[in-house]
Amino acid sequence: METRRAWIIGFRRGPRSQNPGQVILRIEGVLDHRLASRYIGSKVIYRDRYGNTYIGRIVKTHGGKGLVRAVFRPNLPGQAIGGSVEVLS
Repeated sequence: METRRAWIIGFRRGPRSQNPGQVILRIEGVLDHRLASRYIGSKVIYRDRYGNTYIGRIVKTHGGKGLVRAVFRPNLPGQAIGGSVEVLS
């Protein structure tokens, strides 16, 4: 099982709304839509500094530059933005 590092860019959002259940991730070494589509269905693990673990999965690509959307239940806290996650592929 391969583990890759990714960074949380932000919540999925529109001009006047925000989706706290979905986050945008940039996976290390993935630079285009074609490579990002290989990670759909992969698990994502976020660990905060207090030892809490949040588990999510990648559901869709986002744009053409290799970003992906991940869904977490429960939702990630706002402090997670800018942090790193592990992608299990």
